[in-house]
Amino acid sequence: MAYPVLSIANKILAYGAAANDEGELFSNMKLQKLLYYVQGFHIAVFNRPLFNEDIEAWMYGPVVPAVYEYYQENGNKGIMPNEKPITLEAEEESLFNEVLRIYGNYSAIGLMNFTHNEMPWQSTPTGKGHIITKEKLGEFFHTRLA
Repeated sequence: MAYPVLSIANKILAYGAAANDEGELFSNMKLQKLLYYVQGFHIAVFNRPLFNEDIEAWMYGPVVPAVYEYYQENGNKGIMPNEKPITLEAEEESLFNEVLRIYGNYSAIGLMNFTHNEMPWQSTPTGKGHIITKEKLGEFFHTRLA
């Protein structure tokens, strides 16, 4: 089952707010990269997307346009979650938390640099409307599974 993308975004923001001892909230840019990673690993492990919305290859890395626009007014400031986070199925929750445990510690720029060196972003033309396909995500992240 795919979840609403804004619910997944809120769950990522809630994770950041709860896990970060210094109170540093995730920015929209960091949120976008984390959406890419949770989606990619979810497709690789479960052979289905975590959310249905497309991820596009923008200049600064992968972006889910609807989520970007929703949080755009925050600029580069940290974003507070706006609701209680949803709970995923047990195996999905475990994977979600593991991906955020690993990637959530990197800066937005660090994550952008990672994505710029990965096949899904490199093999997609850069710019609004250029979709990083779920097939590319699945293929690439399948190679990243231990």
